[in-house]
Amino acid sequence: MVTALPAFTPLEDSLWLTLCCRALDNRRPHPILGDAMADQLVRTLDYDYRKLGIGTNLMNNATLRAKILDEVTAGFLARHPEAVGLDLGAGFDSRLARLAPPPGVEWYDVDFPAVAAARQQVLPEQPGGNVIGADVTEKDWLETIPADRPAIIVADGLMGFLTQDELVSLLDRLVGHFPSGELVFNSYTKFAVWAARHSPGTKSVAELIKFPGVDDPHDFERWNPQLKLVKEILLSREPEIAQFPAGLRLYYRLQAMSTSWSRKGTIVLHYRF
Repeated sequence: MVTALPAFTPLEDSLWLTLCCRALDNRRPHPILGDAMADQLVRTLDYDYRKLGIGTNLMNNATLRAKILDEVTAGFLARHPEAVGLDLGAGFDSRLARLAPPPGVEWYDVDFPAVAAARQQVLPEQPGGNVIGADVTEKDWLETIPADRPAIIVADGLMGFLTQDELVSLLDRLVGHFPSGELVFNSYTKFAVWAARHSPGTKSVAELIKFPGVDDPHDFERWNPQLKLVKEILLSREPEIAQFPAGLRLYYRLQAMSTSWSRKGTIVLHYRF
C-alpha cells in the first residue's frame, strides 16, 4: 500500500534527499548505515526518488555522515543515560530507533509543523520519543523542552539552510537553554557550499542553501565562546572509505593526505558546551 502525503514546501521537501540516500544504502549487500526503516518508508510513500538523481558519491557521503552523527550521539547518551536529545531538522530520520538509547533519555525530533505531522503519521512511535513541529529559527519552541539536564544536539543537513545570523542565534539559544551538553552536525566550507549549489546530485536543494560556508571550525567558538571544539571529523579519513567503490576510494585516500583538501568534502563538527 502506497501512502500519500500532503504537498510540502521546497524547503520541507528537502528531507527526501537524505532519506533516499539512506534507503538506497540499505539496498546494498554491505550498507554503511543499514537504515532498514528509511528503505521501508521510501518503498511505501508516494514519492519518485529517481528524479533526485542521487549518485553513488552523494549516497556514500550522506550515509557515512549519518553514521558518524549516530556514533557521537550514542557515545554521549552512554555517558549521560538521563540526557535530553534533540534532532534538529529531523525530517523522516529514524535516528532514535537506530540508537535505541537508555530508557531515561528524553528525545525530541524537531521540524516544520507539516513535516512533524507527517512524521507522526509514517514513523512508528519510539520509547522516550517526542515530536515538535516548529521552525528552529523561531524563539519559543525550546520552552517546551526540559532545561535541567545535559543535552546532545544533532543536526544532519540543517545548517546549510540557515543564514549565518540564523545559525548564530540558534546556537546561542541552544547553549543558553541547557546546563551543559554537546553539539554535532555536518558543516560546510565555502567550497562545499559552492559545490552543493552546482552538483547534479544536490540540484533539488541548490536554491535553498543560505549558509555562506565556514573554512575554520574555530569560527563557531568565536561566535559563541561557550562552544569548545571536541573534534573535526573529516569524512575522507574515516575507515568506512574502504567500502566505497574503487575510484571513489582512491580519490578519498588521496584527499585524506591533505586537511585543506579534505575540508572541501564532508565534515562533521563536534563541540561541547
